[in-house]
Amino acid sequence: MSGRVVVVTGAYGALGSAVARAAAEQGARVALIDYGPQAPAGLLDACGPEAFAQGGVDLTDAVAASAAIDAVAERFGGIDALLNVAGGFRWETLEAGSWESWNLLFRMNVLTASNACRAAVPHLRRSGAGRIVNVGANGALKASMGMGAYAASKAGVHKLTEALAEELKADGVTVNAVLPSIIDTPANRADMPKADPSSWVSPAELAAVMLFLASDAASAVTGALLPVTGRV
Repeated sequence: MSGRVVVVTGAYGALGSAVARAAAEQGARVALIDYGPQAPAGLLDACGPEAFAQGGVDLTDAVAASAAIDAVAERFGGIDALLNVAGGFRWETLEAGSWESWNLLFRMNVLTASNACRAAVPHLRRSGAGRIVNVGANGALKASMGMGAYAASKAGVHKLTEALAEELKADGVTVNAVLPSIIDTPANRADMPKADPSSWVSPAELAAVMLFLASDAASAVTGALLPVTGRV
């Protein structure tokens, strides 16, 4: 990844931070985009002196997403990889839940990814070895109770990944998605205090797979939905 320009959306969260740090450790020039206003303490230092952060970006807004992506390309002279981590989760049954959850999760998971991808495609084509890696969900392959809205939105990310891979396969741009199970984050530990997190996927493990898909070593892989489920 040395010298490559890598954009991470949702970069201030537990997984996004791990992805950004791992990319920087591999020599990438990292751009961090997030809805939150400020990066967590120490994250920018960990990403190196060239790290470029943009907080307060609403990726559900296509205009805002385009402006943020274009700002990265202007700063670094191009973009080589887009790693879409931005998204959200809500557990609720259909009967007891709200119709608003379906709209909210579609916007947080599908629109953020599609808007970022649309904005990045022209820059990735010029890279000569462009990469897009989306974050889907293993739970979208077979939804459990209370996972309807979340699974439906992540299934949308899966189909976006497959369709875009076909759209760009002749342009030297690969498009893949990772499908994690439960990620070992502070929020998930708090929500499931009786669970055993030792079987979950760590952010660092998932980041390693994402960076493989963003590397030259994965040039022959596109349109893949890769389960990263740990021992769940």
